[in-house]
Formats: sequence, C-alpha cells, structure tokens
Amino acid sequence: QEILHQGGVYYGQNTISKNLILANRWELLNANGFVLGVSGSGKSFSVKEEIVFLILNTDDDILIADPEGEYAPLIEAMDGVGSVIRVAAGGKDRLNAMYMVDGYGENNPIVVKSQFIMSLVERIDPKGVGAKQKSIIDRCTGDLYEEAEQNGTVPTLAALREKLMEQPEAEAREIALALELFTTGSLDIFGHDSTVDLDKRVVFDIHGLGEQLKPIGHLVITDTMLNRVTLNWKKGRRTHVFIDEFHVMFENEFSAAFFNSAWRQFRKRNAYPTAITQNVEYLLDSVQASTMLSNSEFIVMLNQAAGDREKLAHLLN
Repeated sequence: QEILHQGGVYYGQNTISKNLILANRWELLNANGFVLGVSGSGKSFSVKEEIVFLILNTDDDILIADPEGEYAPLIEAMDGVGSVIRVAAGGKDRLNAMYMVDGYGENNPIVVKSQFIMSLVERIDPKGVGAKQKSIIDRCTGDLYEEAEQNGTVPTLAALREKLMEQPEAEAREIALALELFTTGSLDIFGHDSTVDLDKRVVFDIHGLGEQLKPIGHLVITDTMLNRVTLNWKKGRRTHVFIDEFHVMFENEFSAAFFNSAWRQFRKRNAYPTAITQNVEYLLDSVQASTMLSNSEFIVMLNQAAGDREKLAHLLN
C-alpha cells in the first residue's frame, strides 16, 4: 500500500514501489501510536527521526520520557530547541509530584491525583495498597488540596507525608514511611517544589534513577506531562508525547489504571502519544495495554520475535 500523505513524516520506503512512506498522523481517526520491535531493531532511530522532523517543521510541543538517556544528546545537539531534565538521586533538577494545573484529570482532579499517589505507593511497596490505604490516601489528598487552595500554596509530597502522620490509623503511618524516601530521603527530587523550566520542549532523562526506581520516575513524569498537555490544550497548542520502555507502566494494577487514564486524556487534549517498547509480550498480556494498542491508528512494527508476531497478527486481525 502506498502511503503518501500531504505534509507527512518520512518513515521508510515501500519495498515494492521504492516510493517513500510519508504518513501524517494528525489526519488519522486518532493519532495514538506504537513503535514495536526487538532490541536493536531501530526503534530509537525511527522515533528520533520523527522528533527531528517535528522540531524542524512544526511549532508543536514535544515531551519525551527517556529511561535510557538516548534522546538527551539529540535535543542538546539541536541547540536551543529544548531542555533536558535529568532526574537522579541527589540531582539539582526537581519535579513536584503533587503539582496540578487547572483542568487536570478527566472529571474530578482529586480522584485522578489520588490514583496517582496509590500508583506511587504500590510501586514502592507492592503489598501496600489495600482498601484501608486507598481510603486514607484519598482522604489526605483531598484535605491537602483543600487547605492549599485556602492558603494559596502548592501541595508537595512532603506536605502529604506530614498530613499522613497526623492521621490516627497505623496504616497512614506505614504509607508515610513508604513516602519517606521521596520526601526527606535521598530521592526527595519528587517531594518539593519544582526547580526546572518546563516551558521548552523537554526530555525527561531518568537513566540516573537506576532500574529499581525507573518505574516511579516514569509515573511522576507521566503526571508532569499530563499537566503540560492540559496547559498546551488550553492555549490551542499541539503536543507530541513519546514514552520509551512503555511496558513498565503495566506491571502493576494502579500504575496501569493511572496510565490508561492519562493516555485517554492525552488523546482528548490535542496530544499525540507514542509508546515505544521491545517487550511486546508484556504489553499483550495486559488487557488495558492491548486495548490501547488495538485502538491505535498508527503502529510501526520493526523486527518482531516469533511469538510476538503471532500475537500481533491475531490482535490486529
């Protein structure tokens, strides 16, 4: 099939006709995208090519979740077009995990933010989010934002931990203990006011967090992106969101639910999310992730493992 969209991005060459493949995602039914392929198949190269095209040819905003530090050199080489935020223990770049712009969330912003905190706690302690913990997190999050609105302040994770310590339940103190690392401990980069410029196109480099903490970094960055997309949407500006190692978002129940909600909001708010992963099997094992994949109009399939090929053929008919 020839794909020659007006104003399209170059994605490769038609094997039979030798014509260029030029695809314009924003003319599709939806612009949700996936880039799938085994390690070394060229996913990063393909995505970088698209990012360069967007930077050179549009004024669109671009946000990149970069768990391996692969995209930062590209943005730095294109001097002045964007900034790199390096999220690492003891680093100078800080992101306030509790920041919330006007219009955040699908319906009730407090509910979405509570779900985000539950995802965070679950990532820290997989056994830590039962019915009691959910109720406590929801109560404290609501109280914190209500007080912040009255006082004209911005809530932080450190303030949430203090609020949890005031509660009578022992479970509240357990949640506070889980959050200690991110508020008064060595990873307090998410616990206080932001210190970074989020007005430029941004790469969030979480390579310095290490394997254990990357999933938590992914969560906080997704939440930060959600705020930025909402602001751009209000200004009438289009946003492209690229998320590498996408499969890690679906390893836990709450982070999967939170990310599923974020993905829907991206689509509704003039943002074009692109998920990049080599672990297709993990993706297809999650009902939420495979539904997102089957509902995406734009999929780049590079070399696939044999088992993944069969599953993809079945999913995509």
